[in-house]
Amino acid sequence: FLVLLSLFCLANGGKLLVVPMEGSHWLSMHSVLVALSQKEHEIVVVAPEVNLNVKASEYYTLKTYPVPLTREELGASIHSFANDLFERRPFLQRITALYEKVQVISGLYVSSCTSLLHNKDLMQYLEGSKFDAVLTDPVVPCGQILALNLSIPSVFFLWGFPCSFDLQATQCPDPPSYIPRTFTDNSDHMTFIQHVENLFLKSSESFLCNFELLASVVLHTPVTMKELLSHGSIWLKRMDFVFEYPMPVMPNIIFIGSINCGKKKPLSQ
Repeated sequence: FLVLLSLFCLANGGKLLVVPMEGSHWLSMHSVLVALSQKEHEIVVVAPEVNLNVKASEYYTLKTYPVPLTREELGASIHSFANDLFERRPFLQRITALYEKVQVISGLYVSSCTSLLHNKDLMQYLEGSKFDAVLTDPVVPCGQILALNLSIPSVFFLWGFPCSFDLQATQCPDPPSYIPRTFTDNSDHMTFIQHVENLFLKSSESFLCNFELLASVVLHTPVTMKELLSHGSIWLKRMDFVFEYPMPVMPNIIFIGSINCGKKKPLSQ
């Protein structure tokens, strides 16, 4: 026992490649990187030169790559998308607006990911660095495409998926009869009309989320989003059943909703 314990004490930290997503997704991930760095893990963060939140830090090495857009274009698109998500509209208008915004945002992320994957110098550096794993937000699957390209395992860090690819990729039960789709505001007790809305949105999800062409080009084989994300080793989900409806999950899905309470301060009187 003492010999085994000494081996654990002498173990070195791992080498982690991080491919983050913009906005609040990154703010939650940053606190995790700080903790991992303090445990002596070596961390390399890859991000586009044009971004809103990802900055250099003592806790990780930042590698950037050029992208064909300006900071103003990125900021305007993300803020417009975020405002539409929280705007109260009739169901069909909401879905139409969501589809239009997703196409714009997807175009930006596809362009950014293409710039990364076709950056020969950076890709050569990543291939030679021999990372142990990729930590990424799979809502934009560039990190997972990179993980498969580098043949290393991936850890997903997310709240949820707009098109329920998280449930499909992990083979969790996902019947639209009682699993409300994201952004509908439905509960798991729906009226007949809400059931119809739920089924309609479920059937339209394949049009809302589509990164398959980029992945197929990079990996040199046809691949669907479900197949792409099914390679995720661990899913760290920033949610729990206090605010979400209960659902069956697979063993590699770990709920870390309490991470959102890491920074707190008392409410005023």
